[in-house]
Amino acid sequence: MTYLPGLILALAAFWFALSGETAPLFLMLGALSVLLTLWLVARLKIIDRDASPYHHAPNILVYGGWLLVEIVKANLAVIRRILGPTHAIDPVMVNVTTTARTNLGKALFANSITLTPGTVTVDVDGDRLKVHALVRETSTAQSFAPMDRKAASAADGRKS
Repeated sequence: MTYLPGLILALAAFWFALSGETAPLFLMLGALSVLLTLWLVARLKIIDRDASPYHHAPNILVYGGWLLVEIVKANLAVIRRILGPTHAIDPVMVNVTTTARTNLGKALFANSITLTPGTVTVDVDGDRLKVHALVRETSTAQSFAPMDRKAASAADGRKS
């Protein structure tokens, strides 16, 4: 339950950002909805580090900046492949193993792969991800290792 204050603030901020209402009735209804949500998640026993990952925000913001650069580089590579003279696209399915320990880390890694142009995470089964990639020669399990290390570091709080 030590994550409760952060979760309350996050839910209240999310509600206010979506509604933008400041009338007393709406603020009271917003507080009621936050309390009802907290009661439900407490009954479901799902309040834990992954349910309230606000303490990872600085690491995830740094990772987001790194990922943005990787997305731009991948965009340029895909554009070169498509508009190049040989249209060198050779699709492949790659099995990648993640080092992330938490569901948040696994989801961050899988979504990062999907956000990167030319790759899509097709399936996640435990620590194994099945990835569809456009280019066979640059898409090996080892080529995803830096992203895996950085995503696991950002989400799990370990050093990369």
